[in-house]
Amino acid sequence: MKLSHFQFNLPKELLAEYPAENRDESRLMVIDRKKQTIEHKTFKDVIDYFDEGDVLILNNTKVFPARLYGNKEKTGARIEVFLLRELNAEQRLWDVLVDPARKIRIGNKLYFGNDDSLVAEVIDNTTSRGRTLRFLYDGSYEEFRNKLTELGETPIPKYISRDVTPEDADRYQTIYAKEEGAVAAPTAGLHFSKHLLKKLEIKGVKFAEVTLHVGLGTFNPVEVEDLSKHKMDSEELKITQEVCDIVNNAKANRKRICAVGTTSMRAIESSVSSQRTLNPFEGWTNKFVFPPHDFSLATCMITNFHTPKSTLLMMISAFCGHDLMKRAYDEAIKEQYKFYSYGDAMLII
Repeated sequence: MKLSHFQFNLPKELLAEYPAENRDESRLMVIDRKKQTIEHKTFKDVIDYFDEGDVLILNNTKVFPARLYGNKEKTGARIEVFLLRELNAEQRLWDVLVDPARKIRIGNKLYFGNDDSLVAEVIDNTTSRGRTLRFLYDGSYEEFRNKLTELGETPIPKYISRDVTPEDADRYQTIYAKEEGAVAAPTAGLHFSKHLLKKLEIKGVKFAEVTLHVGLGTFNPVEVEDLSKHKMDSEELKITQEVCDIVNNAKANRKRICAVGTTSMRAIESSVSSQRTLNPFEGWTNKFVFPPHDFSLATCMITNFHTPKSTLLMMISAFCGHDLMKRAYDEAIKEQYKFYSYGDAMLII
């Protein structure tokens, strides 16, 4: 498969600016790989496809308010600082992206907050937009982190042209988010309401929670025609023994195992044993799943509708089958499904 196989025309009006009014009332396209059929449902209908002993694999990462706006010393120029990851807690060193980058050089200081209570010094250049910052703040580490949370805003994706609203802090977060560390939400999980999860639990469906801290690399379009040459950004991943037991038990009993989102799928595919069971994992993964790929664990998946040339679309092609996926996407555009982070969902069985 080549990059050009993943190009399609996506009308701009189908990019979702806002989430559905209620989480579980977004639209759901159901694709049956065996029957080669496509059906149109509502997300809450997902419960009809799962029975006692089936497993949903959820990514419980939590998005932190990663987008800050500061002012450059002397000139007062407004600079966006996007926090990518903490490098050293003690020294308050962070890996960030800055915009506009051309103005920000090593040694520059940036001031945040109306009272300039938080200051950062640029100590290194990492990429064209990447910088290492050292934050200077009078207070304990906990107070410093609280300050970042207070000054930061929800990092909704750049394609959303409106300003952030207070609702985004809630809606750009899954209801089962626990482990802080993501700068983008695992969006397939956004469709689950507390009520729907409760109903699934009552039905006897089990939940296995992995943690994959989604980085900005998830949005990077692929730029090489030969997919095998594409390099994924590394993301931090944790899979516990308890999760492995739930998944492997379901597999042994031939139950349905559903990866909720491309991040959950990438997590489990990063840690498969030679016996095709799930192994515990703690570390970093840069697993890139593209066709052809032999999936070892998940028998179905829930995912959103993805943008052209994205690594996410490539994973769906590998799981769904390329021709069926193309048919589904043509139908989604015709039926005006909403795409991307706040968009509608797809269940592939």
